[in-house]
Amino acid sequence: MKNFFNEVNKNKTLFVMLIPAVVIIILTAYIPMSGLVLAFKNYRYDLGIFGSKWCGLDNFGYFFKSGTGWLVTRNTVVYNLMNLITSQILSLFVAIVISEMTGRVFKKIIQSVTFLPYFISWIIVGAFVYNIFNYESGVLNSIISALGGERVNVYQIPSVWKWIIMFFNSWKWVGYNSVIYIAAILGVDASCHEAAAIDGANIFQRIYYITLPSIKPTIIVILLLQVGRIMRGDFQMFYQIVGNNGQLFNATDVIDTYVFRSLITSGDIGMTAAATFYQSVLCFIIITVVNSIVKKVDSDYALF
Repeated sequence: MKNFFNEVNKNKTLFVMLIPAVVIIILTAYIPMSGLVLAFKNYRYDLGIFGSKWCGLDNFGYFFKSGTGWLVTRNTVVYNLMNLITSQILSLFVAIVISEMTGRVFKKIIQSVTFLPYFISWIIVGAFVYNIFNYESGVLNSIISALGGERVNVYQIPSVWKWIIMFFNSWKWVGYNSVIYIAAILGVDASCHEAAAIDGANIFQRIYYITLPSIKPTIIVILLLQVGRIMRGDFQMFYQIVGNNGQLFNATDVIDTYVFRSLITSGDIGMTAAATFYQSVLCFIIITVVNSIVKKVDSDYALF
């Protein structure tokens, strides 16, 4: 404790600058945690959060006995794994390609083009998807019809939507995620590449033996951070792309969209609080387990 006060006394200015951030975190993250008790209560509006009766694990039981709990959990994990793998691999590929380009103007153009989708809201992306796959007037069916084929109602084929969602997720995030990798690649010692080129190494050998090993810590840290969010679906993406199409719920529903619709339709706050509490606990367990595995393999790459 004495060391702490000595540190505060030594860096007063830094601690004063830290106060607003600490206050914001406490107000927006820690104080709202008191609402977690709703997951264990039969909530009534007239009694409030702390006045409502305790119901134990009944809310969790309803969430899973209905079969919806396991369904949305599976969808959340599958979609996030698919999006994690595809978006990160594409981001790394784009970062390497851009970093190996020699023309400054062309490099800036390519980077701007790949980064642009990040600024497009999911509402606009949802409009893109609807105008592409709409049965009556969508671009896809217009082309099929013009070629003499039979129109396809994509909204009645749930199995294809995981690929559609994965594609648009990668398209939107690849440019943004590649910026981190580009920054890491720029930090690689250029003399290593020059020495390898003199020894006769081609561009693919230099990427494999120099670039990738050099940015390995960055790749692992990003993957760890992404794995920690593996139980949290991108609500805006799923809701704006799929909308309220009940035919696709079983194939595309994740915990976030399920909780939102449950609140809108049934108003069962206790059950939805249980779902989000379950989601947060799983996120904590997953990131802890994965970090422990990484720590055993190489402690330098662990987050904590």
